[in-house]
Amino acid sequence: MPPSTSRPGSRGGSSTAGGVLSSQIKVADRPVTQQGLSGMKTAVKGPQRQIMDKTYYLGLLRSKTNELTTEINKLQEEAEMYKQEESVYLSYEKRAEALASEIKEYQGQLADYNMVVDILNTSTDIAELIRDYNVVRIRLKVQNDRDAQSVDKIFTERQGTEKLIQAVEEDIEREKVAADDIIKDMSQADQAKYMEIKAANEKLSQELMVHQQELDALNVKEEALRAEIAHSQVRQEAVQLYEKLHELEERRDQMIAEEKNMESPQEERERLLKQARTQSVKDDSQEIASMERQLTEVKEKINHFRKVIQQLDTDLENHQG
Repeated sequence: MPPSTSRPGSRGGSSTAGGVLSSQIKVADRPVTQQGLSGMKTAVKGPQRQIMDKTYYLGLLRSKTNELTTEINKLQEEAEMYKQEESVYLSYEKRAEALASEIKEYQGQLADYNMVVDILNTSTDIAELIRDYNVVRIRLKVQNDRDAQSVDKIFTERQGTEKLIQAVEEDIEREKVAADDIIKDMSQADQAKYMEIKAANEKLSQELMVHQQELDALNVKEEALRAEIAHSQVRQEAVQLYEKLHELEERRDQMIAEEKNMESPQEERERLLKQARTQSVKDDSQEIASMERQLTEVKEKINHFRKVIQQLDTDLENHQG
């Protein structure tokens, strides 16, 4: 058989069976990248890991630990960066406060310069300026002296108050020590009685505090009711009638007591006659006339009181009705 004219292994000729270059090579198996052609992807040789033993889990744990360590380091770096930013912010804030005070000072100087410019533009007399300056200086000096005296007085009072508080605290501590010594020297029965009294005192103090709170609440309620009464004409009239009724009752009781303590006309006459006998005979007629007038006045007063009491009883019945 004559030999073939095509070369073996070339694209034009056919390859022999079982040859090394028997497989067809595809262009898609060699993808193109920005850096050029990449190599052929080789198939995975051999089976993958089938048994996940201790070594596998240790390796997995190490990888997770490394990931956690990396994340922790990242977070620490961020926290450190935030701390630095915070310190920088605080320094900027302090610097802003200093600049604000400096700006305020410059604004005051600018106001002074503007005032000087205005004075120069208005051709104000220098002597008048000096006079105004001296007046302002004297006024400010007086004000500063007054403020300094006030500050010194407050400081002295504060020192005195602090010394007084310290002395009182020392006295309290001494009294506590003395009380503890007295308690230690007591017998067991006295100590038990003291503790019982102390517990009762604390209980009473708590009750007193509760009652004080209730009293404060009642005072607030009373003020609210008074304010409500002040805006209500009907309630004002009711309060006035109640106060008038209370006053009439007091007057009635007072008059009843005076009537009970008052002597009867016969007793009053006998007492006056007895007094008259002890005096000289020369003044008997005058004394008798005077006594008769007094008896008449007493009778009139009794009748008047009875009428007033009757009137009060009538008024009370009307108010209660």
